Amino acid sequence: MSSTHPQRITGEPAGPAAPPSRFALPGIVRFYDCLTEASSFLDDVLRGLSAPQKVLPPKHFYDAQGSQLFEEICELPEYYPTRTEMAIMREHLPEIVQMLGPDMELIELGSGASVKTRLLIEQGRPALYVPIEIADSALRGASAKLAERFPWLHICAVRADFSRPLRMPSFTGVPVKLKVVYFPGSTIGNFTPEDAVALLHNVRGLAGTGGRLLIGVDLKKDRRTLESAYDDAAGVTARFNLNLLARINRELGGDFQLKRFRHKAFYDERLGRVEMHLESVYSQFVHVAGQRFDFKPGETIHTENSCKYTVPEFQALARRAGFEPQQVWTDARNLFSVHLMIAV
Repeated sequence: MSSTHPQRITGEPAGPAAPPSRFALPGIVRFYDCLTEASSFLDDVLRGLSAPQKVLPPKHFYDAQGSQLFEEICELPEYYPTRTEMAIMREHLPEIVQMLGPDMELIELGSGASVKTRLLIEQGRPALYVPIEIADSALRGASAKLAERFPWLHICAVRADFSRPLRMPSFTGVPVKLKVVYFPGSTIGNFTPEDAVALLHNVRGLAGTGGRLLIGVDLKKDRRTLESAYDDAAGVTARFNLNLLARINRELGGDFQLKRFRHKAFYDERLGRVEMHLESVYSQFVHVAGQRFDFKPGETIHTENSCKYTVPEFQALARRAGFEPQQVWTDARNLFSVHLMIAV
């Protein structure tokens, strides 16, 4: 684990470096790089393409281009999760903030552009905000925007892979009464139920006994709504999926020909999840970092799961990880849910 020096985002000179774990003034963004060699993009790609069912972890979607495409996806008419979760948060935010209380440390997993988080910061006024994100450009850009918008806010931005056990830096100098882990966007659905329990167990460690988890969870619904959300008419999700191959070409010296692959998304009702794949159109081979990988016609690279739950199903899953449900909010059509839970 390593940390960078504190960085002012207002354009003023940074001055002498303060100790990385202590605050003197608000409005300073500190960056901590907690990525390890085990989080290597190259290692994940080589391992995944060597598997009997080729697979690439969805966490690698979010380079600069992928992050931009995902923002476009969130604006699509077919993609209901973002706008529905935002509507739930806006409607119930006063109640949520009242239940959380003052002087919280707000830890956000997979912070991305931190759009939903602005609502919590504005009304909840956390003592400290800790975004955790694997994509460096997204982390720095969002942190800078938030610090400009909320000049009173203490921000410690952590570049890390939250899907792995994480040892957080120690933050001192800010009075904190409660740790709240915020996990929006139904990103928990990218994990199989067993992996989700393991992840939430790690989150339980971040929150500590009595801490809170505020998490967005997509609900089970009809196949048509689900499949159109992941295979939109404009083809933005297809470009997002294929960008993963383009990223391998750009960063790892791959020679994927994107026109030889096509986006595929479907809902598996038995497993309760939408799967995204990249399907090989032809018999072909590609190279990555000097290694050859062969594809048969119709063979796929599995790039994402998006598990869907009923409210009782997710509450049972969270209990296995050490959380007790406190409250759940849904929209009128029961498309999406936001859960508040306490670490016990």
